[in-house]
Amino acid sequence: MAKRNTQQRRRLIIEQLNASGELKVDQLAQQFNTSEVTIRKDLAELEENGLLLRRYGGAVPLPSELLIETNEQEVSKRKKLIATATAGLIKDHHRIILDSGSTTAALIPELSAKQGLVVMTNSLSIAAALRELENEPVLLMTGGTWDPHSEAFQGKVAEEVLKSYDFDQLFIGADGIDVERGTTTFNELFGLSRVMADVSREVIVMAESNKVGRKMHNLELSWQQITTLVTDHQIADEDRQAIEAQGVQVILA
Repeated sequence: MAKRNTQQRRRLIIEQLNASGELKVDQLAQQFNTSEVTIRKDLAELEENGLLLRRYGGAVPLPSELLIETNEQEVSKRKKLIATATAGLIKDHHRIILDSGSTTAALIPELSAKQGLVVMTNSLSIAAALRELENEPVLLMTGGTWDPHSEAFQGKVAEEVLKSYDFDQLFIGADGIDVERGTTTFNELFGLSRVMADVSREVIVMAESNKVGRKMHNLELSWQQITTLVTDHQIADEDRQAIEAQGVQVILA
């Protein structure tokens, strides 16, 4: 019942957003008789699926050139396939970073078969999920300033903590992918992502193919900083070839 209610609520949010042009978290929480935390999770998932853009305190529709029709269940299936393919890159006793996001979170069940992992994250929800694994990894948190937009810790404190470590791999999602430049985002807080990349020997971007071509204002990570892109088979051949020409390995799930 809860899952059905969640899906219904998210459909209603999109319908209202398309009708009104902007929605506020506090108003949605009151309307649906739920918490603001739940609404923020809804908006984060809908943004991840390419259905809206979050703004401070609420959400706005995607610009028409970015609007992508998609099926939520199909996106979820693609995330699982991407996670399974990505897990093959992780070896026992690796030291890894898991950035916040629903795509990177899909990787967590795949880690149950790995031994001796050390995992750093800036996400409370990812940290909680990691603690539920039978082979619980050594867990590290960045600390820092809580950002309600990304629902993760960000800022200078988090960056300085990360600089004290080195990691084998970073696993990070993407709001958008520009085949010429790298990963892109509307979020102004992307400094931590760059530090995560700097302290990792390999940078693996996990993103569905519908993120390719979404050229947002801010360049988060350039192709020169990225080792591997794990995506699905629906990526266009010309886009895959253009990314590989940047020296990036592309793995199709």
